[in-house]
Amino acid sequence: FLSVTEDLVRRRAEHNNCEIFSLEEISLHQQEIEKLEHLDKWCRDLKILYLQNNLIPKIENVSKLKKLEYLNVALNNIERIENLEGCEELKKLDLTANFIGELSSIESLKCNIHLKELFLMGNPCTEFEGYRQFVVATLQQLKYLDSKEIERSERIKALQNYPEVQWKIREQEEAYLLKRAREKEEAQKRMQERKDEKQKQMDFKLGCDSPDSPQEKPNQAEAHGERERCRTVENDDEERKFWEEPTPYTPESRLETHRYIEEKRRAKDNVRESKKREKTAWTLVTAEGKVLNVNVPKLHFSLKDDEENNQIILDLAVYRHLDTSLLDVDVQPTYIRVLVKEKPFQLVLPEEVKPDSSSAKRSQTTGHLVVTMPKAKEIILAKQKVSASIKHSDCNIQQKNTRRSGQVEKLEVDPSKYSFPDVTKIIQEKERTGQGPIKLQPQKVTEVKK
Repeated sequence: FLSVTEDLVRRRAEHNNCEIFSLEEISLHQQEIEKLEHLDKWCRDLKILYLQNNLIPKIENVSKLKKLEYLNVALNNIERIENLEGCEELKKLDLTANFIGELSSIESLKCNIHLKELFLMGNPCTEFEGYRQFVVATLQQLKYLDSKEIERSERIKALQNYPEVQWKIREQEEAYLLKRAREKEEAQKRMQERKDEKQKQMDFKLGCDSPDSPQEKPNQAEAHGERERCRTVENDDEERKFWEEPTPYTPESRLETHRYIEEKRRAKDNVRESKKREKTAWTLVTAEGKVLNVNVPKLHFSLKDDEENNQIILDLAVYRHLDTSLLDVDVQPTYIRVLVKEKPFQLVLPEEVKPDSSSAKRSQTTGHLVVTMPKAKEIILAKQKVSASIKHSDCNIQQKNTRRSGQVEKLEVDPSKYSFPDVTKIIQEKERTGQGPIKLQPQKVTEVKK
């Protein structure tokens, strides 16, 4: 059975920053809860508690909720009103569409002096003769019963006829409890029959699935298909039989229906999962090692050769609202593969790229996946360019050297055409501008002159 867990309570306490000790209101409706527990220890300050549309068979573990003002346990499997004496501030109690047949159990609510509203619509006890009179006379603090205001005159009349009404209620109650005992026995018997039938079906299926002789092996695929068709027909028949079979509306039948629906849902999920696993793998690389172009997700894309930056750019039109965790990018030197929700997109690249230097980004506006892949030839081209430039510069240097060497030859042949710098002037200029050790230079110059 499913009970109230701390994780569930914390998730439902988002409005209180997931703090449960100071919770004043919590909604645990439609959680398939089959046992009510822990709340009286974890959430002592609760004022409003919603538990409608679950599978709770008994009101329990709420007596320590002293501040509780409103309890909604509509659409559950409750058969008796009990364990609410400790809820001193209880003002409103909703028990709509349960299975309360023991109407005398409302006497336990006499202690809840602040109780003003009570809802019992859809319970078997509301069909008892004198139901409303009995409740009005028993719970004199009530102001509304089943959304209808209790008039003063109605209460006076109910109190006058109380002994007679009480006797009638007790009589009907006893008859109902006997009927419930029979229903429980029938439900138990029905459940046992279903279990035995399921066991027989399982044994039969296991017998069919195991091949008796090796001669059947060539036709295994056909036999498997036939078995699947038979199972589908059997399941349809079983489902039709379950829903068409008349059953009394009891807590047991409601629980059985819920479990049947849950079982069918799980079976469908298992079939779906097995089909996913059995799905044939996409052929991305042939047996000869040839990489294929594949676009299983059927996405638009563009492949751009960015010569200026020496790179290749893939723009893949991924769905805008697709979670990035559902994308898996794999860049290889000669091709790129992107798994979009496990569906492969693969593209052979026109040139080799560097996978380690590649980068993948999502566009914030369009949601497109942009993969930038630097070309592998970039380094080689760069070396060629450098070597070419070096060679070119070497040629220039050689040409300059030849020119210079030519000039030197001319100087030797005809020195009158060229003038040498005046050393004395240079030294004088340095003497004017310089300081310190430069003053020593004229002595050297005079030596040169001599």
